Amino acid sequence: MKKYLYIYKATLIENLSYIANILLGFINFFIMIFVFVNLWQYIYSDSSQIINGYTMEQMIWYVLTTEVLWYGSKNKVLLQEISNDIKTGNIAYNINKPYNYVFYILSKHLGEITIKLILYIIVGILIGLCFIGPIQNFNFINIPFVLLTLILGVLINSILRIIISTISFWIEDSTPFHWVYDKMILILGTLFPIEMFPDFLKPIIKCTPIFVVTYGPAKLLIDFSMQNFTQIIIAQLIYLIVSILIVAFLFSKGVKKLNVNGG
Repeated sequence: MKKYLYIYKATLIENLSYIANILLGFINFFIMIFVFVNLWQYIYSDSSQIINGYTMEQMIWYVLTTEVLWYGSKNKVLLQEISNDIKTGNIAYNINKPYNYVFYILSKHLGEITIKLILYIIVGILIGLCFIGPIQNFNFINIPFVLLTLILGVLINSILRIIISTISFWIEDSTPFHWVYDKMILILGTLFPIEMFPDFLKPIIKCTPIFVVTYGPAKLLIDFSMQNFTQIIIAQLIYLIVSILIVAFLFSKGVKKLNVNGG
């Protein structure tokens, strides 16, 4: 465990040198938030109107929170590095090093996004306070519960991306699968909460990563209840365990395939 903590710290320190590059990403983030704030303000012609259980302030804070998670947890380590290592054959060299390759990639990824995610959270809070004011009935006591689901959501999202990248053991490029996953999370998981979808779709969406990666933390932030927290945390733990088992299975099969083919 110490070696992966060292990898995490080393990557974290290295990324402190690139804060200026991270700040440039806030331009796209701000434009996106500005568009959606104005869109929801237009939809809510009456600021006191409630749509599917959401006030205008709750809806905008929901979109803001999910966009923070979306922008703050993206980098190229999980999207490209694993696939490139497999395609170039570097994976054969890396798996012989004195660490688990999957844990190495995960530690490196988390080290790269930590500073980025913290900055996006701070900027997101400032934008929310400036545009729409504080969250109604928000209780600071709930912050540890929200942070726990946020951390688990980021971790689950990272492992799911690793699963997608390991497909490169069998196909040449996993990029199209990342694209599909990105669009699913972006369209169904960040722009609209689950309550906005038709009733027949709600149970299906709750079984997808959307529920545990983006919806859960955002829902608890704007409308916390212990019942919602219990449902979300149980779903996240199930997703975490299953995703770890899947990535372990796929990676072991991929390595065996590599060895059989003389990689």
